Amino acid sequence: MKSLLHAILFFSLLTLCGLAWAKSHHAPAQAPTLISSDAGQVEGTMSPDSKVRIFEGIPFAAPPTGDLRWKPPQPVASWTGVRKTTEFGPRCMQGRIFDDMVFRDNGPTEDCLYLNVWAPTKPSPHSYPVMVWIYGGGFAAGATSEPRQDGENLARKGVIVVSGNYRLGIFGFFSHPELTAESSQHASGNYGLMDQVAVLQWVRKNIAAFGGDPQNITIFGESAGSFSVSALMASPLAQGLFQRAIGESGAFFSTTLPARSLAASQEADQKFADSIGAHSLADLRALSAQNLLDDSLKAGGIRFWPNIDGYFLPEEVRAIFAAGKQSHVPLLAGWNHDEGSYHGFFGKKEPTAANFVARAHELYNDKAGEFLKLYPAATDAEAMRSAQDYSGDQFIAYSTWKWIEMQLATGGSPVYRYEFDDAPPPAAGDTSPSRGAYHSAEIEFVFEALISKHLPWRPEDEKLSDLMSSYWTNFARKGDPNGKGLPRWPAYTQGKYEVMHLDAVSKAEPDSHHARYEFLDTTPPAHP
Repeated sequence: MKSLLHAILFFSLLTLCGLAWAKSHHAPAQAPTLISSDAGQVEGTMSPDSKVRIFEGIPFAAPPTGDLRWKPPQPVASWTGVRKTTEFGPRCMQGRIFDDMVFRDNGPTEDCLYLNVWAPTKPSPHSYPVMVWIYGGGFAAGATSEPRQDGENLARKGVIVVSGNYRLGIFGFFSHPELTAESSQHASGNYGLMDQVAVLQWVRKNIAAFGGDPQNITIFGESAGSFSVSALMASPLAQGLFQRAIGESGAFFSTTLPARSLAASQEADQKFADSIGAHSLADLRALSAQNLLDDSLKAGGIRFWPNIDGYFLPEEVRAIFAAGKQSHVPLLAGWNHDEGSYHGFFGKKEPTAANFVARAHELYNDKAGEFLKLYPAATDAEAMRSAQDYSGDQFIAYSTWKWIEMQLATGGSPVYRYEFDDAPPPAAGDTSPSRGAYHSAEIEFVFEALISKHLPWRPEDEKLSDLMSSYWTNFARKGDPNGKGLPRWPAYTQGKYEVMHLDAVSKAEPDSHHARYEFLDTTPPAHP
């Protein structure tokens, strides 16, 4: 009996040891939320279902305050111990400019250079591709804490998502002769764009510790973020820091929103400084951040903007692409169906066909007939639609089209073009006319973050969001949006110009408005 008992105990012990061995050797270990970065250890959290690790508020550069105001981002100071990264870092200084922006941080403040990482928990035999998001907001507003730009659901599709704040408005894009003189590069302005480069440099150094591939990085952004992507492709400072690019609505190929020359931006910005009684760089740096922001917002509009500084941008973005000196990486880009509004075209006049025709003759003189073939106005309704199309083309579509065309001509890499056509449903009780597929409407679709907006989303919206996030993550993975079970998205090529229309039923079609953009490319308005 004793021998039998010993045998049972012996085999039970073997079984327990075997199970423990099997667990340690075959079951995947959970990825850590404690990570060693180049500046120190950071500890994040898990998503409720433990499928995504979340790190919020990791500093990637020194606070740009005091003497560091209006200087390129400097290395962040190392820390000892473990830094909790469980809350978004404060957003950069900004006013309340866009009503659709909702933030989850405690900002704004001048100490704002923080980033976030969303990484899959599931171990992978291969490093995960990395997607670095750049928010929009006219280079005057925005932050990484917006719910519609949360990276958790994209990370569930097998990518690591990183988003970083960058300086805005007067703090990010102010030029001054004294700043240029103190710069070893003889440049000033573009500090916000240099912050974006600092994020990419941080990713290159640190993302492997999170399970990411530092040699497979995709930059993607919307509006000013898309302009930024085009500028990063052109800038020698960003060469080699990313392998793919996605632009959503906008690029520095616009005649209406160009990057200014350094001389022009210095002149305008020095006049502003003089107008508030700050006659030297010391005076400007002595002002509190809030007073400086308040003074900059009094004039209204967006007055501080990227420039051709000779350093971040050695020449115009268009010239860099024309010479083939941009990053030769696959590009996926496009815009939304309803980027513009008809109101600006008519001014104070009634939106009628007759007024549209009259305005066409004011704008294009002897080319008005050709213009009216491309933007027809046989009826008042058609005139309103054409006015909206022309406004959207001038605002966003033309510049994005020209970016795509020039990358196709000189970039030596595949190009994919889309149009987002889905009009989000109106909020409950909203009886105002639909805005259609308006500027920025695609963001929550890309991030599978429809829940971030309290709208009565339809099953077709959920399906489109899943489709778009799959296209975007496939492109990040291999430079091609196509994948099993998805409608085929052909590359945009010379002579075919196929566009993927993203809607309840998504499909690729030849570009039906190519002549419109070619007209705008060769025929500037006589009286803009």
